[in-house]
Amino acid sequence: MSSARILHLHSYFLFPFSIDKRIVSEQHPAIWSEVRHWIDGLDEWIGAHHSPGSSTIVGKLGPWRRSAYSRFDMDSPAYQDMVFFHPFVRRVFFDTADVSGSTEEAESLLRCYTIPLDPDKKLWFHAGDVKGRSATVNVSELRLFLFANGIGVLSIGVEAFNLSSRQALWINESMRKVYASSGRQVREGRIPNRMTLTVETDGKSETVSEESFAQGEMTGFLPPLSRNITSLIYFADYAKGEFEPVLDERMIVYSYLALDPASLPPDYINSEAYQILLSRFLYVDPDGSGYRYEPQFVKEQMDRQMYRRWAHQGTWYGFTSYSNVTAAIGTFECDEHTLREGFLVHRMFNTRYYLMALVALFYRATLLSFEERTALVSKRLYLDEEDGKLTSENIRSATDLRAEFLHFSNYWYFDELANKDEEIEHFALQCQQYRIEPIKTEIEGELEKLNASLQEYSAFRSTEAVNRLALLSLIMGGGAVLTGFFGMNFGRYFGQVFFQPDQRSLYIHYLAIAMVALLSFGAIAFGFYMVIANWSDYREILLPSRRRARLRRTARRRS
Repeated sequence: MSSARILHLHSYFLFPFSIDKRIVSEQHPAIWSEVRHWIDGLDEWIGAHHSPGSSTIVGKLGPWRRSAYSRFDMDSPAYQDMVFFHPFVRRVFFDTADVSGSTEEAESLLRCYTIPLDPDKKLWFHAGDVKGRSATVNVSELRLFLFANGIGVLSIGVEAFNLSSRQALWINESMRKVYASSGRQVREGRIPNRMTLTVETDGKSETVSEESFAQGEMTGFLPPLSRNITSLIYFADYAKGEFEPVLDERMIVYSYLALDPASLPPDYINSEAYQILLSRFLYVDPDGSGYRYEPQFVKEQMDRQMYRRWAHQGTWYGFTSYSNVTAAIGTFECDEHTLREGFLVHRMFNTRYYLMALVALFYRATLLSFEERTALVSKRLYLDEEDGKLTSENIRSATDLRAEFLHFSNYWYFDELANKDEEIEHFALQCQQYRIEPIKTEIEGELEKLNASLQEYSAFRSTEAVNRLALLSLIMGGGAVLTGFFGMNFGRYFGQVFFQPDQRSLYIHYLAIAMVALLSFGAIAFGFYMVIANWSDYREILLPSRRRARLRRTARRRS
């Protein structure tokens, strides 16, 4: 058990989720008309739930409000946040729309929202379990990021001061839970049995939301999500499937801790005890006397997951697939960075590294969404193959999916966000733990194979269409030649037999008429049959362009 005291704990619980744009569009048809893009309807969608009676959050805290950057002077947050990133990253990952009412089109394809917390009110996040353990922390910030591809990230920032490392570890481990993986978790105290958001005004407390995990069952494939989460995402109906969690029962923990030097033994920076404490925070584990897992295994893992540039000062950074940790011993002036301007390590944690963590999480959530959609599209194409013919809607779904992945790769995805080595190394370590590059490469290969299969199918269908046309042309052409031949005014015996028959050749005249009529009408009937039998192929050519565009959007939403 560590005796280290924590001067300052600052944690962000990051909840990535995916919005089903098709269901939302169907539920709110007046917002998303035919000419509007998804990103353009988000403000109106959220604004439609701004009445105090629409949710407890809105009534007690206020609604989500657009929080785009509007000031860009040297001391503004926008300038200090953006200046460290490449210009193309600033264009893509910063919501800089003009909030003064300008009709000029916003360049970025994301929206940032906040619920401004009234200084006269305190918002508390409380958790307790069956073993009597509990903690209450101040919610210092609520942010919401919504991207044009339907991915969203809810960010809940909490802070606590002057607490034990045991309390800090329990806060990070317990407050990240969004649903129980089993009833045993609650009964054994591995998840809180009560989690509340409470607002305090003039010494009076009111519960905003509460979750006990006392009961719950899956709805379809969706788990019973915590009311604390659904109350904050009040504009989307979880019960109707308007959104779903991307990861498991835990939120991502992005955490900063400053240890109190007075509570530490000499040379703690280089001690095994510090490494044990770092491992507990890195893997979001409870407090303990040693490594929670096999020591050699943990050390080898930490060699790959810890960033050591500032380890000689006691400042460590760590990255896993479910956590991101910044640890420092005390607060001190860093070279020419003075404490008068704020502690540099915490300032970086709260600005550029926070934004980089969000970008990496957005990549992971988007790629997981692509994996799901690729599987669903492949399933529908497989069922089409069993039916003997691919439908145009499913072909479009596959084509649109590939186009969206191409847009993600070309517009959203960057290996490098900033110029400086430290920022590049931080981002690379986080992406490595999220397995961004392997997953992206895997999906890219799957989509290329899917595209190659569709190209082969398209070539096969084109060959079939050409063969049908050749056969129809042969029959129609033969009939035209035959009728034209008999329509020519031959003289003498030919004309006497076929055009001016006497009693002896009359039957030849009528027989010729019957044969030519049979061939002509038969060729026309066969042409109609060919068109009707393959109507799905010809329908696309005859449909108006607006109707085709509507069908294409429907197929895209279903994918």
